[in-house]
Amino acid sequence: MVFYRIAYALGFVISLGFAGARGGGFNRGALSDERDGQTMTWRERVRNLKRDVVAIALAVRDPRVPWYAKAVGACVVAYALSPIDLIPDFVPVLGYLDDLVLVPLGLLLVLRLIPADVLAEHRVAASAIAERPVSRAGAFAVIVVWLAAALLLAIWLGAPSLPSPACGGG
Repeated sequence: MVFYRIAYALGFVISLGFAGARGGGFNRGALSDERDGQTMTWRERVRNLKRDVVAIALAVRDPRVPWYAKAVGACVVAYALSPIDLIPDFVPVLGYLDDLVLVPLGLLLVLRLIPADVLAEHRVAASAIAERPVSRAGAFAVIVVWLAAALLLAIWLGAPSLPSPACGGG
């Protein structure tokens, strides 16, 4: 119940921030509320967030992006994709709250720092990357490597220990 209240309040605050920013001529946010006069669904917002994380990762390598936008963008992308959180996810409410607050706010900041034409170009490229087919051969290779590693670990853990020459065993 508390989680839903926090998520609702966060969504409300973010939507207010975009509504105010839209009035100031800024309408290129990751979570902007409208598309042709219709309200966006949460699924579309999440899809836009994922696309913008990839677009920022591409923009960080672009020479037309200022150095400070690259630095902030690299930090946001690293935090969004990192398995390590500031607050671990098993901590009730706060564990997911850092992901719900830090990633969107970091994206907002980076999206404002990147020039509009460069961002639009990288969003198109990010959408194309998202539509690429998934490599089944690559997935199979990764699974085979993990299974081989698990088998070697099981053999190593299950093998009887060999006597050490220093102990006089023989």
